[in-house]
This record gives sequence, C-alpha cells and structure tokens, in this order.
Amino acid sequence: QVQLVESGGGSVQSGGSLRLSCAASGFTHSTYCMGWSRQAPGKEREGVATIDGGGRITYADSVTGRFIISRDNAKNTLYLQMNSLTPEDTAMYYCAATQYFYCSGFDYWGQGTQVTVSS
Repeated sequence: QVQLVESGGGSVQSGGSLRLSCAASGFTHSTYCMGWSRQAPGKEREGVATIDGGGRITYADSVTGRFIISRDNAKNTLYLQMNSLTPEDTAMYYCAATQYFYCSGFDYWGQGTQVTVSS
C-alpha cells in the first residue's frame, strides 16, 4: 500500500525559505514519477514541479528559478526547496506520485502540508 507523508511546512516571512519533504513507502521500485502540487484557498490545485523516474524535472512558470525539486531514491524521499517565497506561495502543498516512469498523471497523494508566507 503506497503512502506519501509530507513534512516541513510552516510560516515564514516574504523572502524566506522552506524545505518540504515527502516520505514515500509501498513502492516496489524507485524509478517512478513524483511531484508537488499546491492549492490556495479559493483556487484550483496547480502543479508546482515534477521529477520523473529518470530525474527529468519540470517546473511551473510561477516557481521557476525559486523552487528546486529533488529526490533521494535511497531514502524514498522527495524534496522541495522553496526560496524567495512570496505571499502568493501561500497554499497547502501536496506530494504526489505514480508507479510509472513518466509523469502523465498522479495516482497517489499525501495529506498535504501548509505553507504560509506573510508580507
């Protein structure tokens, strides 16, 4: 049974940084796509970043140059380093994964971790 557990959210002032982590369990291999999405109050969920089974990375335009996604396959952990945060980054952040190598949609979701950025 696949489980994704996020951690690392919190409150930070504008311009600050946070690092989110997502511990994955239940996968039988390590070459699968993972990603981060977020949902702000009153808005639809949006994709933030993905990393596929081969390490290829994509970012949303809104976070390019500020956020860095990475993974440690030995620890089955996904990370999101968030720098230069602004109040517009305030949202619930969700870790997601699929058993497939390429990122064409997610089958599993974590419970989310809240990120709040104050001005």
